[in-house]
Amino acid sequence: MRTLSRYLAREIYISTLLVFAALLMLFAFFDLIHEMGDIGKGNYRLMNAVGFVLLSLPGHVYELFPIAALIGTLFALSQLNSHSELTVMRVSGLPLWRIATALLQAGLAFAVLTFVFGEFIAPSAERFASQMRLKATKGVVAQEFRSGLWVKDASSFVNVEEVLPDATLKGVKIYDFDETYRLRTISYARQGVHVDENRWRLSDVSQTRFEPGRTVVDRLPEADWNSVLSPEILNVLLVVPEQMSAWNLYFYVQHLRDNKQKTARYEIALWAKLSYPIATLAMLVLALPFASQQLRSGGVSTRIFAGIMLGLSFHLLNRLFAHLGLLNDWPPLFSAIFPTLIFLGMALGMIWWIERR
Repeated sequence: MRTLSRYLAREIYISTLLVFAALLMLFAFFDLIHEMGDIGKGNYRLMNAVGFVLLSLPGHVYELFPIAALIGTLFALSQLNSHSELTVMRVSGLPLWRIATALLQAGLAFAVLTFVFGEFIAPSAERFASQMRLKATKGVVAQEFRSGLWVKDASSFVNVEEVLPDATLKGVKIYDFDETYRLRTISYARQGVHVDENRWRLSDVSQTRFEPGRTVVDRLPEADWNSVLSPEILNVLLVVPEQMSAWNLYFYVQHLRDNKQKTARYEIALWAKLSYPIATLAMLVLALPFASQQLRSGGVSTRIFAGIMLGLSFHLLNRLFAHLGLLNDWPPLFSAIFPTLIFLGMALGMIWWIERR
C-alpha cells in the first residue's frame, strides 16, 4: 500500500503541477491585458505592470488550489483508468475507500501549501502589489493599521478611522506640516463625503492651529478639503477580508467586537480561510468516483470538462453562501464551510454507491 500511495502521489503531483502552470499563465495573461489600460498613468510603465501581475500570482495560486487539485487528480486518475491500472487495483481487492485514503495522504501536501499561501504569501504579495501600483499611478503612499487608514497627502498625513461602503469617511484626522516639517494644524472631522474630483465635504470640523506663542481652536459645521484621495484609491487601499490572513482576521474580529461593531463578514472570511485546506482534500476525494467510471465515449476529455465544471461550481457556491450568510445573518461557520461539506458529502456518497454496486 505504501508503494501504491507513492505512485499515486507522484502522478497527482505531476498532473496538478501542469494544470497549475496552465491556469496561472492564463490568469497572468488576462491580468496583464487588464493592466495595459493603465500604462502611462503617472509613473506606471510596462515593467510596473509585469511586476504587479507577478505579485498577484500568489493570490491566484491560493484561489485555484482546490480547482487545480481537482482537475489534476481527475486527469491523473483518468489516465490510470484508461490504462486499466485502476481496474487492476480494484480487481486485486483494493476498495475505493483505500484509494481515497491514499489520495488524502498525497493531498496533505496540497493542504499545507494552501494554508501557507493563504496565510503568509498571498496577503503580503497582494498588499505590496496594490501599494506599488497605487504609488506608481497616483503618487500616494498609504498603510492600514489598527488605528485606521493612514495616507500621506502632499505635506499632510491623514488618518481615517472607518470607510463605509459608499466611500463616506468616518473620523478623519488631518495633520498638516510646513516646509520645515513643523506641525501647523490638526483637523478632526466626524464625517467626510466625496463631492467631486479631489474635493471632500467635511462635517463637524474641529481645527487646532499652532501659531507662534499660542494655539487657536476653531469649530466649523462644514469645511471643504482638497485631497488626492478618491473613492477609487480607497477601494485599492482597503484590504478586503478575503485577502487578509487568518491571524489578522482573528484579531480584527476581536477589535470589532470590543467596539461593538458587526463582525459577520470578517468571521465568514476567517472560517473560509481555515476550511480552504480541507476543501482541497475534498476535491481530491471527489475526483476518485468520477475518474473510476468507465465511459464509452469522451474519455479523459469528458472527465476534465466535468472537473472544470465542478471546480467552477465550488468556487461560485462558496461566494454565494458567503453573500447569503451576510444577508440572512447565518452563523459564519455554516456559511463558510457548508459548500465544502456539500462536495465532500457528494464524494463520499458516490464512493459508497460505486462500492455497493
